Amino acid sequence: MSTYVYGITASSHPGLPDGMGGVGDPPRPVRILKEGELAAIVSDAPENLRPKRKDLLAHQSVLSEAGAGGCVLPMRFGSIADDDGAVTRVLAERAEHYRERLRALDGRVEYNVKANHVEEAVLHRVMAEDPEIRAQAEANRQAGGGSYEDKLRLGEMVAHAVQAKEAEDAAALRRALESAAEAVSVGPESTGWLANVSYLVARESAESFLSAVEQARKDMPHLEIRVNGPLPPYSFVEPGPAEPAGTAAGGAGAGAE
Repeated sequence: MSTYVYGITASSHPGLPDGMGGVGDPPRPVRILKEGELAAIVSDAPENLRPKRKDLLAHQSVLSEAGAGGCVLPMRFGSIADDDGAVTRVLAERAEHYRERLRALDGRVEYNVKANHVEEAVLHRVMAEDPEIRAQAEANRQAGGGSYEDKLRLGEMVAHAVQAKEAEDAAALRRALESAAEAVSVGPESTGWLANVSYLVARESAESFLSAVEQARKDMPHLEIRVNGPLPPYSFVEPGPAEPAGTAAGGAGAGAE
């Protein structure tokens, strides 16, 4: 029977409530595998597992419950090992790495911040800041809208200016928030977002980080800024060459917005 891995923690972790279920239909009972100073939070792996909302939420619920009792290194959704023995072997082989990560991430959570432009607001901003665009727009207006070539030229000028503004605003947002975090992890680019960044934050500093987000919203009203968290620190678990599931532990988490 394959083993589904939710996360790695210290063997001294107080554990999970009796009867807690994880992924699968019906939910597979969650259990603890111990190896020396480490433990893995696991269940039997269901066949043909897919990232359905119910199972994504179950994965995250197990990690949230475990995280309330102590530091947990979260595995990505879908982390599956051949069997329990494969999991404990990796715990033994990678013990030093996992102990170091548990020390580094103890008492810390992740906030993922995504941002994009409010279209009308950024267009007004681009027009206000670029005299060439204003001049071309005025020339087109005086010419009754301008020729096809004039309209095309204005559209290209605006598109280039907005693209440059995306890079500028992404950098500005990161600068505004990184001082309130202990570490930063830039996520993969995704369509529609000019910024997709995760921040590692001490639990006791969470209020200060969220205040920095609110200040950024006030300072950059032409941005739509979304925050997801607190989350287990998915993006700050450094993957090794032999993770239990054969997939990296770091990067995207279980939850979907």
